Amino acid sequence: MDGRDWNLFLQPYEQAVEELKVKFKTMRVELKMREAYAPIEFVTGRVKKISSVLEKAKRLNVPADQLETGIEDIAGIRIMCQFVDDIRRVAELIRSRKDLSLVYEKDYITNYKDSGYRSYHMIVEYPVQTALGQKIVLAEIQIRTLAMNFWATIEHSLNYKYKESLPEDVKERLKKAAEAAFQLDTEMSSIRHEILDAQRGFEEGANVVSKVLSNIQDLYFYHRIREAAQFQMKFNELWEQNDMFGLKQLAMDIEAAIIRAKKNNQS
Repeated sequence: MDGRDWNLFLQPYEQAVEELKVKFKTMRVELKMREAYAPIEFVTGRVKKISSVLEKAKRLNVPADQLETGIEDIAGIRIMCQFVDDIRRVAELIRSRKDLSLVYEKDYITNYKDSGYRSYHMIVEYPVQTALGQKIVLAEIQIRTLAMNFWATIEHSLNYKYKESLPEDVKERLKKAAEAAFQLDTEMSSIRHEILDAQRGFEEGANVVSKVLSNIQDLYFYHRIREAAQFQMKFNELWEQNDMFGLKQLAMDIEAAIIRAKKNNQS
């Protein structure tokens, strides 16, 4: 091990991870606003621990002075999707970005590993602005479904336990589990439209409820206490009946009441 300052060495990678997490989370929000559906479920990120960097360098015979180019996943971003088709969409969105450069891609979904591992990897160059100027760092972006991620997390834990030498019976069971996870993804894709319709319906209902309750509070603010109490009673009744159409109408009625209250306050 050389005498480098590891905190200083890892700092640009930590900055890259934080910035990329924010950018992909923002992408998710924007897509949801534009298309009412985002192919990104959630985003996580991490910087490799020093011990992991050294272990990988040793395994790959990477010299200590070539870690920045020889270890491509010191900075790692993981993007989770609901459906396999979403992975292709997210990869295309990343390819079109101007704030990073794609180095290469590994499609472990079409060409999955012998272990059963499935995921889509993109190695990118990302510019970080440091105190001494711009620094280009390598980062690995993994895009996978929730089922793929569950399997990969278990496999990683088992490989750590068995020091990368899994017993044959465990390997076979993991392969079967990987196939089961992929079958789950396939089944979910086959009823994608039904799932998305259900999710949109649930989200729409949640938004209506939130809007009604928030607007009732606004009426209290305008001292329309009796009116607010009546609307609250009506809401309770419609909520018990699971009457979504009635709740939407109630939301419009309350908005009209707020407009009247504002006009009265101004006069």
